[in-house]
Amino acid sequence: MNLKTFYKIYYQHRFLKASFFLKMYLCLTFFVKYFINYFYLPKKKNLDNLSVNNQNLFEKDFNYLCEYFNSDKGEKFINQYAQPSKKNNKIINAHGYANIYESYFKDIKQKKLNIIELGAFYGNATAALYFYFKNSFIFSADINPDMFLYKSKRVKNFFANTSSRNSIQKNLLEKNIKFDIIIEDASHMLKDQIISLFMLFKTLQTGGLFIIEEIDFPEKREDMRINQNKPDLKTILQKVCNNENFSTEYITDEEKKYFLKNYDTINFFQGKTNEFVIIKKK
Repeated sequence: MNLKTFYKIYYQHRFLKASFFLKMYLCLTFFVKYFINYFYLPKKKNLDNLSVNNQNLFEKDFNYLCEYFNSDKGEKFINQYAQPSKKNNKIINAHGYANIYESYFKDIKQKKLNIIELGAFYGNATAALYFYFKNSFIFSADINPDMFLYKSKRVKNFFANTSSRNSIQKNLLEKNIKFDIIIEDASHMLKDQIISLFMLFKTLQTGGLFIIEEIDFPEKREDMRINQNKPDLKTILQKVCNNENFSTEYITDEEKKYFLKNYDTINFFQGKTNEFVIIKKK
């Protein structure tokens, strides 16, 4: 994790809200905090090397793998969002999505697929996907790719900003890659969820799955919709399910028509604390 990323994740929100004197204090302590945390940053792991002595992981279910690699998609995890120096080994409840994902994944796990997660963070879910889909290639995109902790011949980590149509166009659409599974776990902002789905749906293979996590965030959290206009994606998809028309300023008429013509099923699920949706393409 470089200095800029450390600031964006752990200090930027505090700095923007701080008084003048608190800003002075944060400026004085920031570099010291980064220096301390630098020595606690996890080392990058080679998944190909790890697999040599851990062949049993290829036979584990998805929830086991999520918990093994500390992804919050499992039932339990250790908080990965705290500053590295403040991390402890206390196990807490995670989102609890993995067992439901398993019901969709189990029949295709042996196939050669292209899978992408938007919002990879440290890459813990990528590691779980690597062992669950042992014949697949995993793409991991994030606004801070320097945080990514894994490498492999079957994994590609790169920059993408899901709040920017230009970034999605340049870093994803122009690569001309067709995906079998897309997992959107990025900013969870109202606009970002909408443009990610409608711009990237055309990159999904026939019969592919598009998963949007924490789809209820814009509905429940004001900070996920600041200066952004309703409806949120959850409302839009509910209207689609009810054969009702919808309008949003964040997509084109072409993107809307393509989605309506090519989606097959839309299913909402409740995790332990938040909701997600799985959309299947025709």
